[in-house]
Amino acid sequence: MLSLKQLRYFDAVARTLHFGKAAELCAVTQPALSMQIQELEKTLRVKLVERRRSGVVLTKAGREIADRAARVLADTRDIIDAARAQVDKLGGPLHLGVIPSIAPYLLPALLPLIRDRHPDLDLHLRETQTQHLVRELIDGTLDLLLLALPLEVPEIETSALFNDRFLLAMPRARQITQRIYATPDMLEQDRLLLLEEGHCLRDQALDFCNLRRVDNFDTFGASNLSTIVQMVANGLGMTLLPEMSVKLECRHSDIHLMRFAEPQPNRVIGLAWRRRSPRARHFVELGKLITAVMADQMREVQAI
Repeated sequence: MLSLKQLRYFDAVARTLHFGKAAELCAVTQPALSMQIQELEKTLRVKLVERRRSGVVLTKAGREIADRAARVLADTRDIIDAARAQVDKLGGPLHLGVIPSIAPYLLPALLPLIRDRHPDLDLHLRETQTQHLVRELIDGTLDLLLLALPLEVPEIETSALFNDRFLLAMPRARQITQRIYATPDMLEQDRLLLLEEGHCLRDQALDFCNLRRVDNFDTFGASNLSTIVQMVANGLGMTLLPEMSVKLECRHSDIHLMRFAEPQPNRVIGLAWRRRSPRARHFVELGKLITAVMADQMREVQAI
């Protein structure tokens, strides 16, 4: 008899392509997970996975069953969410995905408020790049994303929360005495330091600077803004910093910040969830809390 447990175990194998990691993800032993996969194959009368030296590979039937299993599991979670949505307050498990260029700057102020206002909420956080978060939202692993918009995916609904403006960061030794506004052409005067491939912040910066065809930018394989800021402080170039990061990243660094002339470049920060999610109204309420938290933090950097 086909069971949700078997589908959940197979879904974990399909996503990790590794029996050990899948067992860890499902909090069971590897033999127990393998036995359930074998039972699933016996029930369906088809081979789903093949073990090779390079790892686990899904068969053609396995790939189709994996897609269907992910949808069934997502629908099952939506049934549970529909029941939770009948209450007024946000509660129960919530798997929230956040991109790295937001998480360290917003979560420290946001999480205590969520704990106080929603004590019944069991929050699980996942921090990674946009492409991974979107995939995990669609397959039901995540419930909600906090990231940069736009996000044009038919299965996903979004809600813009606030604009996060970019500032030009340069070594303090290069500080310009008179108060002027930065312009895009200033970025051609020095090496532009950006995050590595895959970070949406990198792509947004390149789009603004129109620098996709020039060679004065460098990613250095940096995966976080803190590394970039330290490189700028030590005279290795300049960068674009999101306004929300300024309070933390420039507190002790030898950095000079300049605002850009209007219209100031910015990114739109918002929430994303599956269109069919019955918890949408709760997500909108959470968005209002996020916006209020960010407004408080931005008041401290308005003078720049």
